[in-house]
Amino acid sequence: MRPALTRRILLQLAGVSSLAAAMAGAVRAEGGPVAPPPGGSGFANSTPLRIGTASLRVRDVERMSAYYRDVLGLTVLARGEAGVTLGTAEGALLILQPRPGAGLEPPTQAGLFHTAFLMPTRKDLARWLVHVARNQTPLTGFADHSVSEAVYLNDPEGNGIEVYADRAPEGWRWEAGRVVMGTQRLDVDDILSLTDARASDYANAPDGLRIGHVHLRVGDVAAGDRFYRDLLGLEPTSRRDTASFLSSGRYHHHLAMNTWNSAGTGARDPSLTGLDWFSLVTAKGDLLTATHERLKAAGISTKPVSGGFESADPWGTRVRLLQG
Repeated sequence: MRPALTRRILLQLAGVSSLAAAMAGAVRAEGGPVAPPPGGSGFANSTPLRIGTASLRVRDVERMSAYYRDVLGLTVLARGEAGVTLGTAEGALLILQPRPGAGLEPPTQAGLFHTAFLMPTRKDLARWLVHVARNQTPLTGFADHSVSEAVYLNDPEGNGIEVYADRAPEGWRWEAGRVVMGTQRLDVDDILSLTDARASDYANAPDGLRIGHVHLRVGDVAAGDRFYRDLLGLEPTSRRDTASFLSSGRYHHHLAMNTWNSAGTGARDPSLTGLDWFSLVTAKGDLLTATHERLKAAGISTKPVSGGFESADPWGTRVRLLQG
């Protein structure tokens, strides 16, 4: 008989002995053949721009596919020489491009800090916590960010993952145009009280699961702001010397950037693993056109892709701007 799920078991999965240590892990974590899913009803996905799909270069596509299937409950939607597409019945969330023998991208270079999967409800987050605990999935941290409640982990090739649930936007606090986000102790017991912790009923990702935000490592925050804020049109919601948070439509953030481990780094090496591209999706054709014109005026190259166009940030991370 399996022991009852407790906070202690979840802490053991995170390799720590206290929620304070787990919170420290969270500080470290935060400091087309298949279309992306529709916007859905969540605030993060009802804004003028939203995150659509992320594509990773991976060494072992089968192992990585199994991880995202078994841990997050994603379904394989397509498989071929170009890679494996995973998501839900509503559309693609993640594409894994096979790169056998590729070197692992160091955490000191620009690239992906984490992909953040947004649960539709707090109860779904609770169900998922029971699932990973029962399957003894290693975790790296927990945190209450005031606007959201988050759990952190890494996939087998070291790509960061956040799984989180938003608090109601009506309760977010804004000061001088900036949303208040902190890193406090996560009340794991209160989350687990929403579900039966004695057994897992999380077999597949819930309807409405989306990528809520993408967090990047960059070489310079100001240069990142010039690209993602001034050219792509995302709006600042929080700013520190070493990190910037941007969004569309007053979401807390669709995109974050930091230089915590990557300050001063140059262009990425595309032969290594890691984030290849991610998409920003809009229903507004005029917004797409205006963004394209800003990039063109700034001398930033673009190329057409199905549903829109693609560009790249100053470190070579590709961004697809799509209408959908």
